[in-house]
Amino acid sequence: MKQSPSMDEWLREAKQDPTAPGVGMYLAHNGTVRATAKALARNGDPDTKPVTGMEFSYDPQKVEEVLADAKQREGILYARVWLNEGRLTVGDDLMYVLIGGDIRPHVVDALQYLVGRLKDECVTEREICD
Repeated sequence: MKQSPSMDEWLREAKQDPTAPGVGMYLAHNGTVRATAKALARNGDPDTKPVTGMEFSYDPQKVEEVLADAKQREGILYARVWLNEGRLTVGDDLMYVLIGGDIRPHVVDALQYLVGRLKDECVTEREICD
C-alpha cells in the first residue's frame, strides 16, 4: 500500500501549471475500497459476503497510455492519476484522478472516460470476502 496524495497539493500544483489560465474547471475523483461486493452493488446478487479487503494492482505503461489519450480529449488541458497497490482494506484509497479543462461538459465527460478506462483496462482488482 502506498501513501495517498494530497488533493489540496495536487490542486495547488495544477494551478501553477502553464495550462492553468485556460482551465475553467478541475474535477477530482477518489475511488476507495467499499464493503459492498461488486456482485451486490452492480448486479444485486444478495448472496455475496461483505468485502474485507482487496488485492489491487495496475499496469503502469497502460496507465500512461490511457492518461495521454484522455489529455487529447476536447477541452482537456490537465490530467493526473495516482493508483494504489497491494492488499488494501475497506476505506483505503484505490485511485485519485484530477482533470482540468475549459468547460464543465468537457471535464465531466473526460473524467468519466478516464476513470472508466483505468478500471476497465489498467487495474486488476480482487475482492477479499473473509
